Formats: sequence, structure tokens, C-alpha cells
Amino acid sequence: MGKFLIKKAVSGFKFGLIVANDEIILNSEIYSSEAACRAGIDSVKKNALIAKIEDQTVEGHKVLSNPKFEIFKDKKDMFRFHLKARNGEIIGASESYAKMENCLMGIEIIRKYALDARIVEET
Repeated sequence: MGKFLIKKAVSGFKFGLIVANDEIILNSEIYSSEAACRAGIDSVKKNALIAKIEDQTVEGHKVLSNPKFEIFKDKKDMFRFHLKARNGEIIGASESYAKMENCLMGIEIIRKYALDARIVEET
């Protein structure tokens, strides 16, 4: 079972989705309030299962509608993804992966754990 860990940041709140291996697999951006952070978690739970996968590493890829996972390569040529909500806002960002198959596995792990993940606050 996974958990969303809410942390206080310098300028607000952020969350991370922690899965079975105790690693954070999805990080949020900073929200101005705890309520907004919790709304972000609700958005992950709502959108992760229905989000399509847009592979931006393929030249001429088809642009899909939101919600979606956008897979891309970062400056270090590693695979990463963003989870975007229906409104196009990024609600979560992945860690980096050396292989595409591991990146896709990360998406599937989020789909598996997000819906039932409990919410805890960092103490």
C-alpha cells in the first residue's frame, strides 16, 4: 500500500507518493496551502487511472488530450514523466529513469498505488 506524504516547504506545501519500496515515485510542485496540496492529491487519485500516455520522445508524436502522462527526456538524456490534470496543470513529476520500460513501470506503479494510498503529514 502506498502513501501520500505531505511536507511543509519554505513557501507552502508539497506531497510525494511513496510506494512499497519506501521511495518517492511522484513529487508535486509547491502549493500555497495545505488544502490546495490535498486537492492536488485528490487530482492524482482521480486522474492517474484514466490518464493516457503521450510519448514525447518519439518524433512526430500525437498530442493527446488531458489528463495524461507526458514522457520526455531531460537534459541528462534520462526518461521522466509529468502527470497532467484535465486542465493541463502538472500535478506530479517523476524521478528520472535510464530506460523507457522503467519509466512505463513507474506510471503503472502510480496507477496501482495512488487510488488507495493514505495521506500522512510529515512530523
